[in-house]
Amino acid sequence: MRLRRLIPPLALFALLVLCWRAWGWPGLVAGAGAALLWLLLHFTRLMQVMRRAAERPVGTVASAVMLNARLAQGVNLLHVVALTRSLGECLSAEGASTEIYRWRDASGTQVRCEFEGGRLLRWQLLRQGAAES
Repeated sequence: MRLRRLIPPLALFALLVLCWRAWGWPGLVAGAGAALLWLLLHFTRLMQVMRRAAERPVGTVASAVMLNARLAQGVNLLHVVALTRSLGECLSAEGASTEIYRWRDASGTQVRCEFEGGRLLRWQLLRQGAAES
């Protein structure tokens, strides 16, 4: 898990070193420009996802069953928020190592997702009769 966090900075450093060695200062500037473009693209995606999520009530989703079908273990919280177009209702205590979020649809069916380290660990579909608030 910690190795995954080191990969982007190491890749950026390697890119800048290769650009420097191949073309000197112009290469370093081009490599830094490419890295800045990559960061701006990710920032733009983050802002777009958050803008869409702000337009919906917290913890709502169009169809909990479809959300359940589209989830995959290991995706990050931003990806799940992009799928639901809504921020999840936080069920876990503040500062807990495992964060639990819930999304409900109009029929009362809900999906509870557990995240550890920002990655989806497990999720559960709860029908209205079996779901307990």
